[in-house]
Amino acid sequence: MQRTLSKLATRHYSTQWRSFSALHPSLKQNDLTSITLHVTNHPGSLRPVLDMFAKHRVNLTHITSQPTKSIEPNNDYAISIDFQGKPGTVGIDNLLRELEAHCASVTLATDKTVPWFPLHISDLDIAARHTLQAGTDIDADHPGFSDQVYRARRNELSEIAANYRQGQPLPHIHYSELETQTWGAVYNRIKDTWAQFACDEFNNALPMLERECGYSPTNIPQAQDISNFLKARTGFVIHPVTGYLSPRDFLNGLAFRVFFCTQYIRHHSQPLYTPEPDICHELMGHVPMFADQDFADFSHEIGLASLGVSDDEIERLAACYIFSVEFGIYLQNGQKKAFGAGMLSSFGELEYACSPMPEYRPWDPFHACKQKYPVTTYQPVYYVAESLPSQGKMREFTREMKKPFHATYNPATQTIAVDRAITIKERGAK
Repeated sequence: MQRTLSKLATRHYSTQWRSFSALHPSLKQNDLTSITLHVTNHPGSLRPVLDMFAKHRVNLTHITSQPTKSIEPNNDYAISIDFQGKPGTVGIDNLLRELEAHCASVTLATDKTVPWFPLHISDLDIAARHTLQAGTDIDADHPGFSDQVYRARRNELSEIAANYRQGQPLPHIHYSELETQTWGAVYNRIKDTWAQFACDEFNNALPMLERECGYSPTNIPQAQDISNFLKARTGFVIHPVTGYLSPRDFLNGLAFRVFFCTQYIRHHSQPLYTPEPDICHELMGHVPMFADQDFADFSHEIGLASLGVSDDEIERLAACYIFSVEFGIYLQNGQKKAFGAGMLSSFGELEYACSPMPEYRPWDPFHACKQKYPVTTYQPVYYVAESLPSQGKMREFTREMKKPFHATYNPATQTIAVDRAITIKERGAK
């Protein structure tokens, strides 16, 4: 059964995980139609076509043109148009008849088929269920591998995260004294390093987080307090997850201004080491930067660009994310300052990254997208921006991506709108 996105936007959503896209995995953008028509190349030739759409009160969502042979006078131009409405309704049928009478030809185009992506914020519950490695799955070299008490606690926190549904109050976690001591060991060790090497945006946000969310060496902040704080400042909110997500799912979340966040903490025996992102990485590294509007908008742009693109494009986009949001540096008053969460949550890499030791390259997403990055050692290469990266260069990069449509997010309805007629594959389908 097919449903339209306009109906999707007004549908009531429950907090149960069986969201709209789950019930309709081959969802089709039924309220959009694609056509290709040919007009003669002369001044004003497109005006009558646009007048016909206006006459029938049909809204265009996308239009492109290209010459069919050459740009010489009297040669045809192929005009590709996407618009709201479907053949079979009186208004659209009348429009198509008028277009056929005026143009050399009018052809209905086949909808583009794209990989699954969330259309409503509730669909992120589906993504959150598909972790690549859950918090309960730890390797033999993990410091907590043989600690059954620690592993049981990880299981408990993972179950809490797994039961969360978008729109519910975020779970309140009662962290133990040992967990709080582990948090405090990291917080105390890295705080002086932040003052020296972190960017102004990070250091400006930290006192607010301490004051409004309870950041301190003796307290692990609660996700609900942080989510409320971020939403009021930049529109971002937190969604708990059990562990690693795929790059596609994680980036898709950013399109809704949602940050997927783990709940567990590293093992107390090695508080200054973690083989995986934990709550120290999420709350100390990422959250302060999401409180900055420019950075939040930058992350949101990356998320929108990830919707419905190929696996190859996701790989390129994920590399840009790694070398900016995770390991980004910019020049502040001529000095290298970190804004990437991977460094801001690791005093060792923060000191290393801002020293003369690694290789530095100018921030350029067209180059960063091809750079390989290790996950178990410090980065050998860091990209340095002239200022905190804005949407400018990323927009230039995403314009060059092979994207099947342009996506926008409506925060009022918490839905994604696209400008092309598409069919969304079932999740996981090739």
